[in-house]
Amino acid sequence: MAVYTDVAEGELGAFLKHYPVGDLLSYKGIAEGTENSNFLLHTSSGSYILTLYEKRVEKKDLPFFLGLMGHLANKGVSCPLPVTAHDGSVIGTLAGRPAVIITFLEGLSLRRPAATHCAEVGKALAALHLAGADFSMRRPNALALDGWRKLWDASRDRADEVEPGLAAEVDADFADFEQNWPKGLPEGIIHADLFPDNVFFLGEKLSGLIDFYFACDDLYAYDVATCLNAWCFEKDFSFNLTKGRALLAGYQSVRPLSAEEKAALPMLARGSALRFMLTRLYDWLTVPDGGLVMKRDPTEYIRRMRFHRAIRSPSEYGLA
Repeated sequence: MAVYTDVAEGELGAFLKHYPVGDLLSYKGIAEGTENSNFLLHTSSGSYILTLYEKRVEKKDLPFFLGLMGHLANKGVSCPLPVTAHDGSVIGTLAGRPAVIITFLEGLSLRRPAATHCAEVGKALAALHLAGADFSMRRPNALALDGWRKLWDASRDRADEVEPGLAAEVDADFADFEQNWPKGLPEGIIHADLFPDNVFFLGEKLSGLIDFYFACDDLYAYDVATCLNAWCFEKDFSFNLTKGRALLAGYQSVRPLSAEEKAALPMLARGSALRFMLTRLYDWLTVPDGGLVMKRDPTEYIRRMRFHRAIRSPSEYGLA
C-alpha cells in the first residue's frame, strides 16, 4: 500500500455518498507498499480502505481481482470484501483514478516473522488454493516467463551497472528456464505476491490476507516457492531452514504437495526470485527518482537466485 495521488476531503466526501458507508469522519494515507494509493477511512459506520489504482493495475483486470476476493471470502478465506455502491457498481472513479472501497481487516503485518507465523502462512496459502479451485474467472500470469523476458529485454544492456556479470548470469538462467521450466503440475488461482506486508496477524493468529492485485492462474507450487522467498530468508540473505520447514509443513497439512511438485521447487523458487529481481531491476534502471513506483534494490533477489541455483535437493528447503 502507498499514496501517490492526493484526495481532497470534499471530493472524497462526495464520492462516499454513493456508498452505504455513512459519513466521513477522518481519513489518512497508508504509506507502506509500492503499487496503488491507499487510504484508511473512518466513517460513521466503521473503518474501510479506499484504493486508487495507479498505472500498474489494468482497469480491465479489476473485476477478476474483486470477484476473487468475494469468492474467497465466501469460502472462508479471511480477506477484504469490496463495498457495493448504491447503484450496484463496485468500481468508481476518484481523482481521475479507478477507485474501490473495501472492508477493513484487523491485524498487523510483521516485520520479523517467526517460524510459527510461517506455518500459519503455509496453511492460509493452501486454503486459498483450495478455495479458488472453482472460481469461474481466469487471468493468465502476466509475470510468467514471457513477462520476465520483456522486463529483461528492457533492462539487460544496463544490468551490469547493478552487479558486474549479471547479464551473463541471467542469460544462462533464461536458457535453463526456457528449456526446463516445469509443466503439467497442479495449477489454479494463486496469490503470486504473498509477502509479509500482505498478511495480517493478531498475535500468533493469522487474521487476513490482502492485496490480490497480482493474483492469476499458475502453478500452485510456484506460489509456495514465492512464499519461501518472501518469508524464509533473513536480513543477511541466509535461508532459515526452520522457517522453511514450518511453512512447508503448514501448507502440506492442508494440501499435500505431489512428488513432482516437491522435485520442481528448486527451479520454481529460482524462477520466482528472478521474477522479483527483474521487476526491481527494471524500476531501478528506468524509473526516475520521485516517480510513481517506489524503487527497491534488486540485489536482495540476485542473492536468492544464487542460493536456489545451488540447491541439489528439495529437502534443503525443509521438506521431509
